[in-house]
Amino acid sequence: MLDPRLLEILCCPADLDGQPCHGDLKEIPAGLLCGKCGLIYPIEDGIPVMLSDHAKRVDA
Repeated sequence: MLDPRLLEILCCPADLDGQPCHGDLKEIPAGLLCGKCGLIYPIEDGIPVMLSDHAKRVDA
């Protein structure tokens, strides 16, 4: 489980139609879920991988 203070400062780095998403993230078993764009960022060895090309869509 990630430190809640870390979750407070992290936001989604993805682009939505050329604009930054900056959606809030929620920790789920699969990683960090963006409530705005639906991407899930993996957590590897306790470290969130905040790279859009590593993220998966929630419906994938």
